Amino acid sequence: MPNQYHGMRFLALTLLLFIGQSVLAQQDSIPPKREGDSISLQVQDTITLQAKDSIVADSIRSKLRGREAAKLKSQQKDSVSIRDYRIISYYGDTTVVDTTLTIRKDYIYNYLREDDFELMPFANMGQPYNELGKDFSSISYYPKMGASAKHPGYFEKEDVDYYKVPTPMTELMFKTTFEQGQYLDALLAFNVSERFNMSVAYNGFRSLGKYRYEEAQDGKFRTTFNYMTKNGRYALRGHIAAQEMQSEESGGLLDRSQFEDDLPDFQDRAKIDLLYTNANNRILGKRYFLDHQFKLVNHKRDSTDVSPTTLAIGHEFSYETKMYDFEQTQQNDAFGQDPFLVPIEDRARLKTMYNKGSVDFSNKTLGRLSGNVSLFNYNYFFNSILITDQGTIQNRLQGEEITVGGSYRNTIGPIYLEGDLNYTVVGNLTGNNFNALARYRLNEGNALSGSIHVSSRMPDFNYLLYQSDYRNFNWQNTDTFDNIRTKSIKFGFDSKNFGLLTAEYSTLDNYTYFASTATEEEIGLGQETAFVRPFQESGTVNHLKVKYKKELKWRKWALMNTVMYQEVTQGNQVLNLPQVVTRNTLYFSSDVFKKAMFLQTGVTFKYFTSYNMDAYNPLLGEFYIQNNEALGGYPLLDVFINAKVKQTRIYLKAEHLNSIFSEPNYYSAPNYPYRDFVIRFGLVWNFFS
Repeated sequence: MPNQYHGMRFLALTLLLFIGQSVLAQQDSIPPKREGDSISLQVQDTITLQAKDSIVADSIRSKLRGREAAKLKSQQKDSVSIRDYRIISYYGDTTVVDTTLTIRKDYIYNYLREDDFELMPFANMGQPYNELGKDFSSISYYPKMGASAKHPGYFEKEDVDYYKVPTPMTELMFKTTFEQGQYLDALLAFNVSERFNMSVAYNGFRSLGKYRYEEAQDGKFRTTFNYMTKNGRYALRGHIAAQEMQSEESGGLLDRSQFEDDLPDFQDRAKIDLLYTNANNRILGKRYFLDHQFKLVNHKRDSTDVSPTTLAIGHEFSYETKMYDFEQTQQNDAFGQDPFLVPIEDRARLKTMYNKGSVDFSNKTLGRLSGNVSLFNYNYFFNSILITDQGTIQNRLQGEEITVGGSYRNTIGPIYLEGDLNYTVVGNLTGNNFNALARYRLNEGNALSGSIHVSSRMPDFNYLLYQSDYRNFNWQNTDTFDNIRTKSIKFGFDSKNFGLLTAEYSTLDNYTYFASTATEEEIGLGQETAFVRPFQESGTVNHLKVKYKKELKWRKWALMNTVMYQEVTQGNQVLNLPQVVTRNTLYFSSDVFKKAMFLQTGVTFKYFTSYNMDAYNPLLGEFYIQNNEALGGYPLLDVFINAKVKQTRIYLKAEHLNSIFSEPNYYSAPNYPYRDFVIRFGLVWNFFS
């Protein structure tokens, strides 16, 4: 890692040592609330304080108060429950810390810490994920830097959580990786006072991988704070995030027969020849975020009014610097011949600053209505201007966007309404964005929902401008590319008895993608990657996605099913997705060892139909469309044994078990095999002091 991250690693190590020392004094579980003790203490204290009124009594009273404080502190600790440890998202949604063991916990026990049903991971941890499904209803309003294949594990500002805890809370996640490495995600949340909470977290791993030259490692540091005054009028929160994600790049297999022929000499994957062994890429980001709000009016009918009429002003600030590097010590024909410079040192930088001022009105009857004005400054740049026979390619895209918008939320009986609108009045990157959601609760176990998304914005920055030491990877499309226009409508039915069914239909105009213009001869020479460029589809692309989830239970057995169907209608083959993706988990759950342990064991089957799977370009850090071969159509079989002891969840999984006896035709992308059979172990451990 670079020198600037040595201090971060030292800080993380110091934090973990501190946690280890403090944990020895912590209780294994949170004690139950004892109402009787609380009532008894309050009655006794009240009588004692009212009975004395002399100077001597003042002395006695002060001694009693000291005892009261100790008793009260003990009583408060005893009255804390797990529901008092709260997690607050960027959007203000609040959840409680969950230490249970469910099948969903198994699905999110991975590098991303989220369900990867619609993703296909590469062989090593920290490498890209190929997409098995698309969601066009949740698109960021402003274009991003690019290198999207390198960003799945990157913490955006919407991914950072804030905490409100009565006592210090620690969460440690550990998981083995692939050869010479481990994964650790450590979090410490605590309160400086009753109204001021902080958290410190570090997420890092190193994994050598089974193949040569695919080592990957991350280091992601976050610290958060949130504060609210006693009267609740002023609220403040913010975070600092520093992240580095780097990996070696090999370009995949040089000779596929070494993998597919299943010869004994190549069972050790480190012996397989790779396309190149001298390239690296890296994402480096730093962000400072602040969000605060002051209530000008906070009118309550009485002390029990939980939905008072309020009028508040708010301000959100974010400043972020990001850098994407690709380095290669020698030229390779896979990216083109005759580069400008050797060694290859491509570096794209993006600096953004975001300010949003808002006015928010809330009323129990009228709901919550807000208006805002935002200013987005951006500076995307390279080191030099490139002058060629075809023209001049600038080194910078710089400007500002001024946007006005508003949002509305309200609950009217069984109906929940939510919507937001943004419109750019100054700037060229964005046009507009509109989202609307309605949810109707039929009864306690059934609900209907519907949503609409309409947006217009330019593609990510690397589609518009890119420079490289390789000649083929230099372009500027600011005058030729138009806004991507997206329209999406979504319906959902959530039933306790029948499961969750969602259907989404999207239309895309000016859909933007990467593709290779290589001829068959150039592809035969292994130079397909060298001719990858951005394109914009002139026709309309239609995408339909239907997804169904349902868990069936019988005694201690359960079958969790997730099935997704997709259909793409398009003039040209620019969006490739599998038609069917399914995941089915059969598992058994039971208390064992006199209920000292909760055990969950079973098998997960995942399958997706074959399709023209997107190929990967390491120089750009992007996937690109290829229509030369279909991949997929193979099962993924995992066997797991999970257990819970007090606040500790233990995970043991045999991944891709069927690769032991199946043909080696499993790929995550063309030239990139999926992982072989491997057994991995890990745990998630919560401490409450």
